[in-house]
Amino acid sequence: MKVSIVLPIYNEDENIPILYKELKAVFDREKIDYEVIAVNDSSRDGSLGELKKIAAKDKNVKVISFRFNSGQTAAMSAGIKNATGDVIIPMDADLQNDPADIPKFLSKINEGFDVVSGWRQKRQDKVLMRKIPSMIANWMIRTITGVKIHDYGCSMKAYRRDIIQGVQLYGEMHRFIPAYTAWHGGKVTEIVVNHRARIHGVAKYGIGRTFRVILDLIVVKFLSKYMDRPIHFFGGLGFISLGLGVIAGMWALILKIFAIRDFVATPLPIFSALFIIVGVQLAAMGVVAEMVMRVYYESQDKAPYKIAETINL
Repeated sequence: MKVSIVLPIYNEDENIPILYKELKAVFDREKIDYEVIAVNDSSRDGSLGELKKIAAKDKNVKVISFRFNSGQTAAMSAGIKNATGDVIIPMDADLQNDPADIPKFLSKINEGFDVVSGWRQKRQDKVLMRKIPSMIANWMIRTITGVKIHDYGCSMKAYRRDIIQGVQLYGEMHRFIPAYTAWHGGKVTEIVVNHRARIHGVAKYGIGRTFRVILDLIVVKFLSKYMDRPIHFFGGLGFISLGLGVIAGMWALILKIFAIRDFVATPLPIFSALFIIVGVQLAAMGVVAEMVMRVYYESQDKAPYKIAETINL
């Protein structure tokens, strides 16, 4: 089994040599066939220079350097696309993820799981700026996706190559891969990992990242459930809006008939018109989305399903 370690890197020049030594010690001790794909996300320090030094000594270390800063998910996606290992393990380059946990991930993969997610049970981060927003985001992700993982934000995960290489990653969507895998019949589990305090450098993400994750979660939920039937999503919302509009209009009419309240004395007619207009627009949007969906699948000869195996076909 060959293992590909994917390292998104941004301004981690002090951590890179230490991390490589720790990784190499694990590979040598466990006799792991490995490659390390380091993706330099246009670092402004000496990270690229450190990577070049290591790559010159170890041909199993491969370096991709971006022209401009594109974010962690983009760096992770580039590393995954260029990985050749049977198992792909992304991890942070800030030394907070512990390379000593790699054998535990491989053990779970060998048990038959498709995705093994790390759980930073004893997280070494600031409570207000990192832990509390992370707890809220994880609770929302678990609730919406239905996949009960404690720590979606942990970068250190293990994936079977055939599971992850067909997944396109945008925004902050790398954290939703376990949910995506579970929705498509994959086996997902998690293990407790060692999380270490940062020694060198500064954290690259703050509380603002939580809001971006929530927005991406809405997109992921839509793509997973309504990608091939968008009319059900927009049409459902449209019917709700139309229903509210009809109810508001009928209530305003009843008030008028029984001389309780004039149309001009209540906002109900305005609400009725507003909800009806929005309902019609949502239904029309659903029709347009259906046309776009068909163009997407048919122009690329794609199918809204995946075949696991066939017999006598």
